[in-house]
Amino acid sequence: MGLLDILLGRTKPVAPDLDQLFALPSAAVTLQAAASFTPTGRGAVCFATVEGAAFEQTHREVQALLDADADRDGPPVELRRDKYGYSWLVSQRGPDELPLLVNDLHAVNSSMEVNGFGPQLLCSLAGFQDEQDRRLALVYLYKRGTFYPFAPLPGDGQRRDNALELRVKAALGDDLRIEQDLSRWFPVWGAPGL
Repeated sequence: MGLLDILLGRTKPVAPDLDQLFALPSAAVTLQAAASFTPTGRGAVCFATVEGAAFEQTHREVQALLDADADRDGPPVELRRDKYGYSWLVSQRGPDELPLLVNDLHAVNSSMEVNGFGPQLLCSLAGFQDEQDRRLALVYLYKRGTFYPFAPLPGDGQRRDNALELRVKAALGDDLRIEQDLSRWFPVWGAPGL
């Protein structure tokens, strides 16, 4: 970054650090102790859909790679498209298999990145729930290299439990690189894997 960038207030974008995903299992222990949320075993990677044979081939290879896992007990990895036109590669593991889920999420992100589709990656999430069946996602922003909590309130409306999100932010500050700019805590309404 040069002097002109400093004077004009431009900042260097944060490079994605996919290894941050591997901090999720230890953060899950803290999350359970602090807020009684446990992993659901569901997670997903969201990316902007690109038309073309190379992109289709890449996502088929990733899906085949994850489906080839002999230890997978649950449903196969599936590709879904949300109502906003984004694609989600959804993985389901057992609730006690968060490290395997994290491996799946990391493999999807890495494969997309290696095949030149890193700019299309938006976020990854891992789902959690508590005894009252409240849902929570820890969302990894690919382009920021940070996490934030997303806690939708039950019901048909699109409302969030902001107090819970802030409690989770405070509890996980030592475990995860938390996104400090709250305006970047984008809602992921209806996200598969949540």
